[in-house]
Amino acid sequence: MADLHLQALRASHEPDLSVRIGALTLRNPVMPASGCFAIEYREALDLNRLGALVIKSVSPATRAGNPTPRVAETPSGMLNSIGIPSKGLDAYLRDVLPPYTRFDTPVVVSVSADTAESFAEACERLSLPEVAAIEANISCPNLEADGMAFAMLPETTYKAVSAIRRRTKHPLWVKLTPNAGQIALIARAAEDAGADAIVMGNTVLGMAIDVHTRRPKLGNVMGGLSGPAIKPLAVRLVHQCHRAVRIPIIGCGGIETADDAVEFMLAGATAVQVGTASFRDPAAMGHIVDGLAAYCARHEIEKLAALTGAVALDAQLTDRWLRFAQQSG
Repeated sequence: MADLHLQALRASHEPDLSVRIGALTLRNPVMPASGCFAIEYREALDLNRLGALVIKSVSPATRAGNPTPRVAETPSGMLNSIGIPSKGLDAYLRDVLPPYTRFDTPVVVSVSADTAESFAEACERLSLPEVAAIEANISCPNLEADGMAFAMLPETTYKAVSAIRRRTKHPLWVKLTPNAGQIALIARAAEDAGADAIVMGNTVLGMAIDVHTRRPKLGNVMGGLSGPAIKPLAVRLVHQCHRAVRIPIIGCGGIETADDAVEFMLAGATAVQVGTASFRDPAAMGHIVDGLAAYCARHEIEKLAALTGAVALDAQLTDRWLRFAQQSG
């Protein structure tokens, strides 16, 4: 009977899955995480069904990437240390970007750079009509701060984002790192500097050792942990950012199902990015879109966007938690 009722709801009223991120309206909140998606996914998934297409990060300078092995499986997740290999902007504009622009889905380019000025120059070149938004991955190393990621401190976050903002009028999404401590202050710094949205977040720094060879499982020794293992951390970070800024947040970290996506939205996300799950199942994002429609039908929700920040919290506990978060930075 429950299934029949759900089918009747679907037939009588199609839920509105659209969300707004600044000036952009997406058909639904589901998109790939940068670096976890390639044009070949079109063989397993209709790319016109997604909210946006986020391409793997490009760096202005050519990069060979990190030594192998670059990926290691871990319980409930994976470690990676790819190093963002890049053939530079010319090759990216000529070979990588065009195939993505042939779909009826907004294209988001992701940029990685090692100085604020290099970030700004790259984003200016990528401010093209066929590009819907630019994602600045400021969780990458900053050569002007001894290799510490831009997004580790509010000051370096503000410097990088403001440099980019001066050189482009394109919608600007800023990707933060979960490895930072003062995440609310860093999110506010990105907003104050001109970010249109925050992507929260990236992988968590980790390490694994082969107990038989006694060698690290990654060629670069340490790498980024992703997958279900980091989801509770990522949900907490999204919630903290949602309480700190007024701009939209795109949540990322361990999303495998529609319920995972809903959890991020309840915590404060407007949209979500899917990473590791697509390695296991290239059609995962399509299943999540279908699951979101079914969730809305089951709970009689007309607009999915209404879920953003709708977690039910005890007011007294929330005030206590906020005071603790402010005191601890």
